[in-house]
This record gives sequence, C-alpha cells and structure tokens, in this order.
Amino acid sequence: MRKRSVARECALKVLYQIEMTSRTPDKALAAFWEQESEHPEDVRDFASRLVDGIYAHLADIDGKLGEYATNWQLNRMAVIDRNVLRMGLYELKYSSDIPPKVAINEAVELAKKYGDLDSSKFVNGILDKVHKKEIAPAGPSS
Repeated sequence: MRKRSVARECALKVLYQIEMTSRTPDKALAAFWEQESEHPEDVRDFASRLVDGIYAHLADIDGKLGEYATNWQLNRMAVIDRNVLRMGLYELKYSSDIPPKVAINEAVELAKKYGDLDSSKFVNGILDKVHKKEIAPAGPSS
C-alpha cells in the first residue's frame, strides 16, 4: 500500500479516536503514534497534517458537508462516513498538492474498507458534488 494511503488510514483512525474519546487532536495523535510507532516519519507527517488541517478548518468543512449532504444531518452520519468525508473535503479544498480525483478515490477506498455497504457510494456522491460545483469551476480539474 502506498505511504499516503497508509497515512490516510492512520488519520482516519485518529479522527475516529477523537470522536470516541473527546481527546484533543494533539493528544489523540500522540496516543496513536505511541501505539503505532512502526510507521515511517513521512507517513506520520502526512497523517498528522491531515488531522491538524481538518481540525483547523472543521467549522468550514462541516458546514460544507451539511450543505452537500442533502437530507443528512452531520451528527446523524456514521462516525466513519463523517470522518472520511471530512478528510476528502479537506484534501479537495485545502491540499493543492493532491489532485481532486485522487482525494475522492482515496476517500471512497477508505469508505469501502471501514464503512458499511453503502458508505462508498455516499462518500463518492457528496465529494463528487463538491468537486463539480466548487473545485472544478475554480481551475483545471484533474
């Protein structure tokens, strides 16, 4: 598995831990890396960048998800789906080094692996809508 894909899995696990334990992102990251010390530094750096970035922009990200997840309240979504969507949206909007198609595909793969049967379709539908309405019109789409 590619290093960034591994880092995304790590970030998802940390995001899940934050919601389940009400830890701060810093404390959740520290606890996670203490248990998962075998990961190389670049994996740790990218996963930490994702978690920190998501929480730096959480209000905007959750606002956008609420806007695009028609008929779904954010707090009623499955924890995994909500956090996969947060990560995908963060990468779409705030990570200029990640092509939109990669961000969406990685989120869909995480949803397939960790979500339920319909999670990947749900994640793909919302992130694709965001991409088509907000990201692609702003510049060249990937």
